[in-house]
Amino acid sequence: MFTGIVQAVGRIVSTQPFVLDAGKLPLADVRIGDSICVQGCCLTVTKKAGRRLWFDVSSETLRVTTGLARPGAVNLEKSLALGERLGGHLVAGHVDGVGACASVKGSVYAFRAPAALARYVAGKGSVTVDGVSLTVNAVRGRQFEVNLIPHTLKITTLGRLAAGAKVNLEVDLVARYVERLRGRG
Repeated sequence: MFTGIVQAVGRIVSTQPFVLDAGKLPLADVRIGDSICVQGCCLTVTKKAGRRLWFDVSSETLRVTTGLARPGAVNLEKSLALGERLGGHLVAGHVDGVGACASVKGSVYAFRAPAALARYVAGKGSVTVDGVSLTVNAVRGRQFEVNLIPHTLKITTLGRLAAGAKVNLEVDLVARYVERLRGRG
């Protein structure tokens, strides 16, 4: 589990094998087999050397995500340990689908969710965009808006987004379970 509070921006340096430079992510306690959330996707560390981490990334993971198939900047978060602060919301690191940035107007970013996910997005609810926990301000059909504060833009990859950019989305975990309990999922 994760919180959606990005701890560092790293960089994918190779996709075959999948290797990333962990940037400023503290690695002293990272071990082989640990989970790291990379751009919203939970991946397992298979090798560690200096500031570099290796992961196995399946073709299925690449099919259902964006931003992992090429070198570039990625949001990073180590898994949540029991007893730690939960500053964001409960995030599984299981990307539910790929959405798109619809518009950027000042600090207001609008995103379009796939139709199958839109029903899980609620005003004042939580959503994860590229691994970042965000509060939804407004929802109109498949589109939702969030406000991004300067701090978030500075310490994540979200500041690079422009209309049309693809993003990894994870909807609220509780919303998915509520739907399942209601017999609709």
